[in-house]
Amino acid sequence: MKAWVRLIYNLLLPVFCLLAAPAWVIKMARRVGLDWRLLQRIGIYRNRPDKEDRHTVYVHAVSVGEIRMALRLITRWKQRDPLMRFVVAATTSTGFQVAEREALEGVRVIYSPLDLPPLLRSVFRRFKPVLIVLIDSEIWPNLLHVSSRRQIPVALANARLSDRSARRYQRIRTIAEPMLNQINIVCVQAEEHVESWRKIGISPERLVITGSLKFDLDGVQVPIKRAEFKDMLDSFGCGRPIVLAASTHHGEERLIAEAVGEVPGALAVLLPRHVERRQAVVSELETAGFEVVLRSRFRAPEKPKAAVLLVDSTGELGDWTALADVVVIGKSFLGRGGQNPVEAILVDAPVVCGPDMSNFEPLASELRAVSAIECVSQSKLADTLRAILVSDQRRQSLTKSARAVIDKHRGSTDRIIAQLSTLMEGSADKHQG
Repeated sequence: MKAWVRLIYNLLLPVFCLLAAPAWVIKMARRVGLDWRLLQRIGIYRNRPDKEDRHTVYVHAVSVGEIRMALRLITRWKQRDPLMRFVVAATTSTGFQVAEREALEGVRVIYSPLDLPPLLRSVFRRFKPVLIVLIDSEIWPNLLHVSSRRQIPVALANARLSDRSARRYQRIRTIAEPMLNQINIVCVQAEEHVESWRKIGISPERLVITGSLKFDLDGVQVPIKRAEFKDMLDSFGCGRPIVLAASTHHGEERLIAEAVGEVPGALAVLLPRHVERRQAVVSELETAGFEVVLRSRFRAPEKPKAAVLLVDSTGELGDWTALADVVVIGKSFLGRGGQNPVEAILVDAPVVCGPDMSNFEPLASELRAVSAIECVSQSKLADTLRAILVSDQRRQSLTKSARAVIDKHRGSTDRIIAQLSTLMEGSADKHQG
């Protein structure tokens, strides 16, 4: 990035952070409670620097989805090289919690520092990274600049570029191109993505097609059918077909619950994307006439036929999905871009979504092309759910076709690790030379 642009960015970012800080703190308090480790975002740690692992692979992720991809990458890499040391830098409080809970022993979990040069230099002095790995679409100007100045190679793994982001980068290509080409390798998910990255200024020799880390099922633990969850569902009536609404956004809970209510015998299980919306969702559903049972304060419903289960917890989506007969993808009806359908496909649950799954292109188009997913409007949702639940053949056709699409991404994790290892070794040879 040009010096004058970086100067303006560095003048404006602290102002933005100060203005936004109260909202961030409130959001964190609502989601998981306040934690002193949030101070790591401004470079304050309890451990002395000499107590930290050095010469680490520093993996920068954001929230739960990106963190889980990062942990999958690290787990596979450690299987190949147990002596490798890793730092996982999470941005959100929910992502931090998941990383702490699920990371392998010895993997250091921190909050990612704000994108300010003094903070980044402090963190890099602490951990001495030999490689920076950015997950998905996390491109920060100062992170790239400081890494480049310190000659630390940077890779973008599972690179994702939405149409909207691509248009934005193209409009400022003159400014963005020098910044983007500080990334040494961009591991793109599919051949269809290569042209988009090239158009925004990434040199073709930096682009490598690896498949999607998110969609690689090799070594992924299949979610389990937890007896505790099954008992909760049975309290609504044994044998009822379960329609799971996964990662829903504002307004979608009521929309989906009403559609499920039109399907004889079906039970709606709703998992909002953000649990801090709990009370608003409860109020909306109760206004619509539903009895709402919270997973966090579970009790058997008084009127099972008019009740829904609201899962107001984090980190449990996979195991609830394992009990679903159909999964409806949130953020695809009233939100924009959709959520990840892979967990449903992993447990052979038919997938239904709304019209907008743009965050998961080209996967969504691949699934639609082979009739592996049902993409419907709000008005058609109830009929579609009813048709799937009454037809074993239709369910099997959807799940078999979806599996075939996802299987194309098998081995992506190993291909990404191979690229990262080569990049790291090449950097080490350069320094020795």
